[in-house]
Amino acid sequence: MIPESDVTFAGSFLDRADRLRGDAQAMADHLADPRTHVMPIWHGKPLFDLTPDGPRLAWLAPNDALIADSPEAPVFMGLDADGIAHFAADVSYLAPVDESPSDFISNATLDLSETRKFVELRSIMGDIDHRDAGIAAAAKGIFEWRLTHRFCANCGGRNRACHAGWRFECQDCGRQHFPRTDPVVIMLILDGDRVLLGRQAAWPEGMYSLLAGFMEPGETVEEAVRRETMEEAGIKVGAVRYVTSQPWPFPASLMIGCTGQALSTRITRDPQELEDALWVTKAEIADALEGRHPRIAPARKGAVAQVILQAWVRGQIDGA
Repeated sequence: MIPESDVTFAGSFLDRADRLRGDAQAMADHLADPRTHVMPIWHGKPLFDLTPDGPRLAWLAPNDALIADSPEAPVFMGLDADGIAHFAADVSYLAPVDESPSDFISNATLDLSETRKFVELRSIMGDIDHRDAGIAAAAKGIFEWRLTHRFCANCGGRNRACHAGWRFECQDCGRQHFPRTDPVVIMLILDGDRVLLGRQAAWPEGMYSLLAGFMEPGETVEEAVRRETMEEAGIKVGAVRYVTSQPWPFPASLMIGCTGQALSTRITRDPQELEDALWVTKAEIADALEGRHPRIAPARKGAVAQVILQAWVRGQIDGA
């Protein structure tokens, strides 16, 4: 097993306090409390203070004009250990996605500068503070879901946000809708001291990663690992073991990391899925992770694929 603290976006420091989401008075009280923290998000980009020690989430007070002027109520993210409430507010109303919000803001309390910016989470995921990463991922995920599910899948009516922002309710038929998370298996397929890596054509030059794919209805995690590996690389897999998971809010996945024992080694690549696939030794992976391999660049920093490969090289994972 890999500790949650090693995985970007995993292990939020908040008590999500679902017990309070349906309590309108409790939500109102928290939003009236000047100690409450609110994270603004503009078109999926949280607000960060770019400090010398790395990016940190920027928090505003609930009575800040930027928050108060938002057309939608903030989403309740939970309580910290001191009982202080944390919310996230969609401030996309500030400016279109292709414009700079600083050109539209008349609110002097929001200082957008070279050191405070709305930043795409993926671009800094390898450097973000672990405590910040978990709450930022949850907030980005809930707003992505709300953006793409504004209308009822049952009758086409307009959905209304309720339950402190964590649920939609159709205003016409009353159907309730809940945030969607799509499970994805990502697998360390091993043959002794070799691991199976793949590459997609759209990736940066030289980058290779673990094979991965979406689970299908009625499928176990183990079945998905075996099916995806066979479909993409033609490799038969035997024993499968869970090692870790990572919320992946791009837009709404849960990466389920596993090891799998290869029962065959001849690669038959699906050219629609992979540009290349190959077996790589543990020593080569160690070189790639240190930037010393002449051909292979590792998966992105912050991605669970790199975390799993690092754990394997360190001896934390010994196979399926």
